[in-house]
This record gives sequence, structure tokens and C-alpha cells, in this order.
Amino acid sequence: MAYWLIKSNPSCFSINDLECAGTEMWDGVRNYRARNFMRDDMQAGDKAFFYHSSAKPSGIAGIVTISKAGYPDTTQFHPEHRHYDPKATAENPR
Repeated sequence: MAYWLIKSNPSCFSINDLECAGTEMWDGVRNYRARNFMRDDMQAGDKAFFYHSSAKPSGIAGIVTISKAGYPDTTQFHPEHRHYDPKATAENPR
């Protein structure tokens, strides 16, 4: 089992939002190093510290369990989505 640090601005998606949703896709990660870790290395059962960034106070808001092995962010393929990436393809996701 691995341990990760994931972050979100609580005004966009908080740990309370995750608690209400139950399971949620973590979309919109465009930092290549973070994206590659999530896509290639995260496994079901891993744990993650959920960090609230840009908050007062900022800090770890809780611990979560990764429910599914990493996979490419599908929102990058949809032109109507805010995370659309015109350079991404199914053969070469970003």
C-alpha cells in the first residue's frame, strides 16, 4: 500500500463534497508529474491525505482511500468540458 497527498481548493471540491459523493473521479490534474503518479501508480486500497489548499487554514482535512487504480482523465477528450485538451488523444492521453 502506498500513501499519497492529494489537494483541492475547498471552494471547488472539499472533503465534505467527497463524503457526500462517496466515490468521485479526480479530474483536471494537469501537472505532469502529479498526473503521471495518479494515472500510473495509484492503486485501489492506497491511502491519501486530502489537503485543502487556498483555505484558511490550509492543511490536511482527512484521510481517504483510493477506490480504483489510476486511469486517464476522460474529461480531456470532451470539447465542452472545462478540462478539455485539444492535444490529447485516446492513444496518447495527457
